[in-house]
Amino acid sequence: MSEEHLRSLVEPAYKDRSLLEKPETRSAVLEVLALLDQGKLRVETQDAPGKWTTHSWVKEAILLYFDIQKMELWKAPPLEFYDKIPVKHGLDAAGVRVVPPGTVRYGAYLESGAIVMPGYVNIGAYVGAGTMVDTWATVGSCAQIGKDCHLAGGVGIGGVLEPPGAQPVIVEDGCFLGSRCVVVEGMLIEREAVIGAGVILFSSTAIIDVTGDAPVEMRGRVPARSVVIPGVRPRKFPAGEFLVPCALIIGQRRESTDRKTSLNAALRDFNVSV
Repeated sequence: MSEEHLRSLVEPAYKDRSLLEKPETRSAVLEVLALLDQGKLRVETQDAPGKWTTHSWVKEAILLYFDIQKMELWKAPPLEFYDKIPVKHGLDAAGVRVVPPGTVRYGAYLESGAIVMPGYVNIGAYVGAGTMVDTWATVGSCAQIGKDCHLAGGVGIGGVLEPPGAQPVIVEDGCFLGSRCVVVEGMLIEREAVIGAGVILFSSTAIIDVTGDAPVEMRGRVPARSVVIPGVRPRKFPAGEFLVPCALIIGQRRESTDRKTSLNAALRDFNVSV
């Protein structure tokens, strides 16, 4: 089926689940998931650097897939699993390395050369070539991770399925996220940004550029090539003034070096923990 035809079947079924009784509708949902799993369809597509489009009908198909799937028991002795969604298969043919007990769920796509240490990649997610999902790092449902990124140990990339129109977390090409970072609520990390260890980014987190004469505050995105560390700033409450978390942009990766050496330079020059 064409994408237009698939969409014409998915969107009405999301509003009226009784339509899932029709074989053609069920087949459309299964085909969308197969296309996601093969990387032929994505929840998000990039229009330009820093600009993305959310395809809500694709997320609707994922939610419908949960409705039509039955719970199954899987065994990998001595381990046992009971779930609706199987794990991804064909990793060797895809050129993807997954280290036990790393898990990639069906409906996620990893480009050739991606590596998953004992971490987790959820349904609908996309991980680019050359990217490492390091130990105990998680890539939530529908999150989009670019090429040549490194999600260090314990990084938490949030997922989102509902509402279907909500943008998932997007990490563009060449980014480095240090240990125990948390990035959720549709945050956009633009290309080649360096996020230091322990930075927590929500849609409401104040991201403050402190490299100029006066602070410049933004929310919802980290600009390309920024070097970011955790910070705090005072805020008044009825009970008094307290320090609340924020994120500080303390510099930019240098244009004079290539992607690999600029990462090392950024960490060294700004003393960013990883």
